[in-house]
Amino acid sequence: MAGKNQHVVPHQDGWAVESAGNQRATSVHDTQQQAIDAARDIARNQQSELVIHRPDGRIRDKDSHGNDPFPPKG
Repeated sequence: MAGKNQHVVPHQDGWAVESAGNQRATSVHDTQQQAIDAARDIARNQQSELVIHRPDGRIRDKDSHGNDPFPPKG
């Protein structure tokens, strides 16, 4: 079973890693790259999706670490 998606979002103290549906940040980092690295580790462990947001909150990028079908459907 896949875990919760991990989101890298702007935070008042820098950048935060948040699990989907959680109220509090999992961790807070000085730079977006540090937050991405931390979130990617969690997403790999939980076989979930990594969602990276821009400073304005819009989605910048997504990276799946789950059980993707190969070849892709469609």
